[in-house]
Amino acid sequence: MSTPPDSPPPGTAPLDDSPVPDYAALHRLDGRVHVVLGAGNGIGRQTTHALTAAGARVLCVDADKERTRAVAAETGAVPYVADITRRAEVRDLFAFCARELGAVHGVVDIVGMARYADLADLDDAAWDWHFDIVLRHAWLTVQYGAEAVAASGGGPLAFVASVSGLTGAPRHAAYGAAKAGLVSLVRSAAVEYGPRGVRVNAVAPGVVWTPRVAGLIGAEGRRRNAGNAPLGRVAETSDIAATLLFLSTPLSAYVSGQTLVVDGGVGVKFPYPTVGGPS
Repeated sequence: MSTPPDSPPPGTAPLDDSPVPDYAALHRLDGRVHVVLGAGNGIGRQTTHALTAAGARVLCVDADKERTRAVAAETGAVPYVADITRRAEVRDLFAFCARELGAVHGVVDIVGMARYADLADLDDAAWDWHFDIVLRHAWLTVQYGAEAVAASGGGPLAFVASVSGLTGAPRHAAYGAAKAGLVSLVRSAAVEYGPRGVRVNAVAPGVVWTPRVAGLIGAEGRRRNAGNAPLGRVAETSDIAATLLFLSTPLSAYVSGQTLVVDGGVGVKFPYPTVGGPS
């Protein structure tokens, strides 16, 4: 390979003397205040554990009072009950956090749910429900949460999207369209709030073994989905929480506007039968 004419000869480039960060410290969130929305179960519970283990002070928000209190008791987080599809409740929870815990340095929004149905069978109520539970709260979280984080000097917002918003699947039309909207919202928010020091990203899981999924597909569904994944298993809720932790720490300080797929490699497989391979 020839050397480009404007490149220095090999071995003559200036020595890199840039400062080396304390990489171990970049894992930490000591003293920083983070809000977890949808913290009462599954991925939200694990994310609350992950953030508190990294030193964060966490406001643990969920619509279910008992679950919220249980997770807060496990982790030392502060419980808060709210329906985050309602503007006033989102506004009030961020005001409470700033008043009781101090400046808000980061937000993780996990809330979302699907009711699977054929596209032809979807009615107005089902369509509206998906956009309310999947997308509306994320929009409100950006409006109030990103403002709160910007006011504290900047920091991360992380959302849970889905591979359903990046691909197509039977019976996923409303859910997938709402998640695709979330992915677009993340990009736009990253552009608008970046100049104020706010990073906005999302995680797009595939199949995750949450209590809801376990009840939906059972052991046989888990076996089939594990066999479909190059890593040979379905995701645990802790796998997604670990990724959200990365997006919430200074380790990801130059990552913004991205949707990180966490699906065990399913989405990169060749989608057709392999010619000449095992039958």
